[in-house]
Amino acid sequence: MGCVCFLGDRPTLLAWLGICVTVPALWLVSGGETRHGAGATPATVDGLLASLGVAVQYIGLAQASAGSGVWPVVAGRVAAVVVVLPGVWRRGPQFRQSPKALVQAVAIGAGAALGLTLYLWATRLQMLALAVVLASLYPAIPTVLGLAMLHEKVSRRQLVGLVSAGTAIVLLTLG
Repeated sequence: MGCVCFLGDRPTLLAWLGICVTVPALWLVSGGETRHGAGATPATVDGLLASLGVAVQYIGLAQASAGSGVWPVVAGRVAAVVVVLPGVWRRGPQFRQSPKALVQAVAIGAGAALGLTLYLWATRLQMLALAVVLASLYPAIPTVLGLAMLHEKVSRRQLVGLVSAGTAIVLLTLG
């Protein structure tokens, strides 16, 4: 909780409880399991590195002044494209897609930019610690959409995670 230690946020007791409930809720929603005796898998390492990157992005965005508007989000999106382009250039034929797939990719990118813009706005209206934790609950959204739209089956573990995520949201908003 670098936001609390280094940036001066002081969540209430209810908010702290919500923060504590969030970590296991995310693990359960994502279908996380523990394998005794097994080392970290490459997917686990990739997931942890990706999470670290998202956390750095969230904290960096929150440091932007209100006068900067949405330019921090624009700069982040441009940086993401610049980082990916060399790989696409080297493996161009593998990345050739239909026009429909390209339109979908642009729509997903626009959705990500919108999400980051809303997150930036949230950091200006509330404590960073709360905005980061609430934003980190995004894995629950595809799970809920899968249940509602695709009638997917949810495991008991995921159900407990979803209920815990909902509880965390209530605690964070009340705190």
